[in-house]
Amino acid sequence: MVIDMRGKIVQRLQDVLKGFKKDGLLDEIPEVKLEKPSNIQFGEWSSAIAFHVAKRVRKRPIEVAREIASRLRLDDLPVEAVDVAGGGFLNFRMKKEWSYNVLKTIIVQGKGYGSSNVGNGKRVQVEFVSANPTGPLHVGHGRGAAVGDTLAAILKKAGYDVEKEYYINDAGNQMKNLGASVRARYMTLCGIDTELPEQGYRGKYIWDIASEIREKEGDRFVSMDEDESLEFFTMYAKDKILKGIKDDLGEFGVRFDVWFSEKDLYDSGEVEDSLRFLEKRGYIYEKGGAKWFRSTAFGDNKDRVVIKSDGTTTYLASDIAYHRNKYMRGFQWLIDIWGADHHGYVPRMKGVIEALGFDPKSFDVLLIQFVNLLRDGKQISMSTRAGEFITLREVIDEVGRDVARFFFITRKSDSHLDFDLELAKKASLDNPVYYVQYAYARTVNIFRQAELRGIEFPNLESVDLSLLDSDVERLLIKKLSAYPEEIEIAAREMAPHRMFFYVQDLASSFHHFYNHYRVLGEEPGKRDARMVLVKAVQYVVGSVLDIMGVSAPERM
Repeated sequence: MVIDMRGKIVQRLQDVLKGFKKDGLLDEIPEVKLEKPSNIQFGEWSSAIAFHVAKRVRKRPIEVAREIASRLRLDDLPVEAVDVAGGGFLNFRMKKEWSYNVLKTIIVQGKGYGSSNVGNGKRVQVEFVSANPTGPLHVGHGRGAAVGDTLAAILKKAGYDVEKEYYINDAGNQMKNLGASVRARYMTLCGIDTELPEQGYRGKYIWDIASEIREKEGDRFVSMDEDESLEFFTMYAKDKILKGIKDDLGEFGVRFDVWFSEKDLYDSGEVEDSLRFLEKRGYIYEKGGAKWFRSTAFGDNKDRVVIKSDGTTTYLASDIAYHRNKYMRGFQWLIDIWGADHHGYVPRMKGVIEALGFDPKSFDVLLIQFVNLLRDGKQISMSTRAGEFITLREVIDEVGRDVARFFFITRKSDSHLDFDLELAKKASLDNPVYYVQYAYARTVNIFRQAELRGIEFPNLESVDLSLLDSDVERLLIKKLSAYPEEIEIAAREMAPHRMFFYVQDLASSFHHFYNHYRVLGEEPGKRDARMVLVKAVQYVVGSVLDIMGVSAPERM
């Protein structure tokens, strides 16, 4: 496997550094990294390790690089040469036979190519979206859904045991405000003008739910005591909105393994039990009639209330219980995906994890920055509190699921994203998703034409892949060989956007190849070799699109 070869080269470099340490040249061994050079002439991998070592041994990087190269033992590996370049970089050029074996591996493994066992079956929970069931999903939730779902797929590809979860915030004041908002609109529809609560919800969907209740129930709640009817309005609205959320996510291609209710944490006594657990460990204390989590013990600027003086709990209380519950279910790595406005909450939750007795390094948070929707180059203004926002459903209806999912991961999740609705609808190569899907469709068309001409796919053992000797073909093979490594890095760095950049780059190389060469019009030997190359591209592009939750159309 390609990824194993990279690992073997890293191991040989580490062996050299161990020799440096044994000779007294190094106190400790720095981390060894291999990068993909931008220029094909520099080989398959490059390492800057000599620069890191040079600082410690007080020598010039190029001297250290030459010394490392002289000590490297690579005779049993398909390495053509190790070049010292750029003042100290080590460039590894693989033998051509290795590149051809990459193609054979892809053809044999199909869409399974790129899978690895770096995760070693480690149990990971990815919790994402988790929007309060107080209104429909907006475009920001859509970005979180695309990022979370793609990340989960990457982790599975890398050999992790992954579970996707949605946390339903169905307890607390926001649910009471939801019920009161719907009741107020219902009363108004019944001819009794009623003001919304101060923190009420003002969107059109509140009117729609109230209208539906009146149609089904008539005016029977008009004479009923407000407290008595509020539970009905709250539960009805929650169930209605939650069903809409599930439907929208299903339409978006996102399906969760678990829908976890915050209310269940309270009903089961887990919130109370978890706070009692931390109190026994000395991390919760009472002051001024309230109970506080000692978050300053973990670097926070002040301690945080978990139970107010009036006896009501804060969000932190249920979050403590919820994350303890996750660990009790056997998860070894927790990944939460939150909106960027929750960045200050991250170190607090890290402290909670440590206070509970778990390794804070086993808890990670991906922050999702805001999405700016553009139409005709102008930003569409949105206000969630006023209920004036573009819903995820509206975006799906306008541009389609494929385009929406693809666009949402075109940037690193903690970077702002400009989503151009007009560009998203263009059926042209300026549209990034069209550009990639068109590459896939072109591969399919080549084999469709081959079938019409009676040309069969060649026998892998008899085809002469050494005929793929142009720079254009070698670059395309190089891009294909990088896929397992991209999966590993994207999993380790929790970076779904890497899939976008990788597949865009691969599609670009393929379009360049397609525009330069006639695959089926060449003599049989060259034709067969190129058919293998095209099939490999088809498998890898299809695999990446599958991970992104985007379809791979056979015609465009």
